[in-house]
Amino acid sequence: MTATVSHLPVAHLSRRSLLTILASLPFAAIPLAAQAQMDPTRATAFIQTTGEALVAALNSTSMALPQRRDRVASILRQAVDMEGTGRFILGRWWRVATPAEQQEYLRLFEETLIRNLAGRFGEYQGVRFSLSRSQQRSEDDALVTTIVERPSAAALNLDWRVAEVGGQPRIVDLVAEGTSLRLTQRSEYSAVIQRGGNQVSALLTAMRNQLAQMQAR
Repeated sequence: MTATVSHLPVAHLSRRSLLTILASLPFAAIPLAAQAQMDPTRATAFIQTTGEALVAALNSTSMALPQRRDRVASILRQAVDMEGTGRFILGRWWRVATPAEQQEYLRLFEETLIRNLAGRFGEYQGVRFSLSRSQQRSEDDALVTTIVERPSAAALNLDWRVAEVGGQPRIVDLVAEGTSLRLTQRSEYSAVIQRGGNQVSALLTAMRNQLAQMQAR
């Protein structure tokens, strides 16, 4: 099963630069919020369907770039467990945050994630995305391996952890070359809070600034 995924933002990168870029994305910290055992066959079908939807959006000749990015954003919102993602990466600081801070954090997290990924997906061309294998990762999630290829670059394996969230399959982690990106992002967010005097407001300020920079591009 092979589909051409235009603009997938990883294929030409070295191992070090790949981990640096992906670890900087909020997508690197997707939580495990499963509610039932995940069938590997169903997980594979979900990743295939998601990939094909991205292909259709990215390769569309009838939509302008802003429209394609909006379509990619919509696909990602459906594919990723957004609320669970934000709560997981905030970790123990979720209990420290006030209800108002929790609400703003989740809003900023989703908007930053979507803008970051949708924008990066629009930067690359000529990438092929294919399914490799799937396996049961735990009682709650399955691991689906995909292969990303680009001309003049080595093939790259990306592993997607898929779990059932609210009765539907959702992406709960992305593993690049053995590195769980959800754990990387959780560590980085915690470091920002600690540098800000253990105040969640410090992270919110940093996220607002990041979002403002994205909007200015």
